Order: sequence, then C-alpha cells, then structure tokens
Amino acid sequence: MAAAKFYGTGRRKKSIARVYLVPGTGKVTINKRDMDDYLGLETLKVIVRQPLVATDTEGKFDVLVNVKGGGYTGQAGAIRHGIARALLQADPDYRPILKKAGYLTRDPRMKERKKYGLKAARRAPQFSKR
Repeated sequence: MAAAKFYGTGRRKKSIARVYLVPGTGKVTINKRDMDDYLGLETLKVIVRQPLVATDTEGKFDVLVNVKGGGYTGQAGAIRHGIARALLQADPDYRPILKKAGYLTRDPRMKERKKYGLKAARRAPQFSKR
C-alpha cells in the first residue's frame, strides 16, 4: 500500500458518491461531516461499513466521501459501492470477497417514469362507475 489515496465511484438510483480511502484509523467522513451526523439510521451506517467489514479493513482506512443526489438510502448504497471499488484499487485480492457479497455490482433499479393518462408510474386515476 504505497499510494496515499485510493479512489472509487459508487452509484445507486440518482446518487453519486466519490469515495477516497486514505490509510488511517477508520473514520468515515461524508460531505465534511461525521457519518453519525450525516446518516441518521443505524441500518444505513451498517450498509456503508459492509465492504470494510467483509474485507476486515475496518480500522485500516479513513473514508472520505463526497456524495450528491437522491435520498439517504440511495446515498448509503452509492457509498458502499464506491468503498468496494476503492478497496479493489487498494488490493485486487479483495475481489472474490466483494464480488461474492455483491458489493461490486451496480444496483440497476431506477425510478420508473410517469406515463400519460396516469397520476404516477402505475397509479391510475380513481375509477367510478357513475
């Protein structure tokens, strides 16, 4: 691990996360705020840490994240994807572990477009016989 920074881009729904891994103590900073301040739900914090836990690198890297777009859940998924990609740059031997866990796969699910004649993607106007 000679290089100072490892970079990975993560995406989910409308969220894009730019993730930098720097050798350190395991501190996670999202948009210049601590992870505990930025993400309210404990489940989202668990999602963000998953690649680090899987590869047993939780205390070895400081994670610096710039994330934009979407909501908190999408952003957490994007950060997880970005961390997994950055870990690959740090050590290609992590690939089988991350691949098996599904952290390298970009989640293809997106918001369905609204169709004409409907109120939302599938929500039809209320039906009345008379």
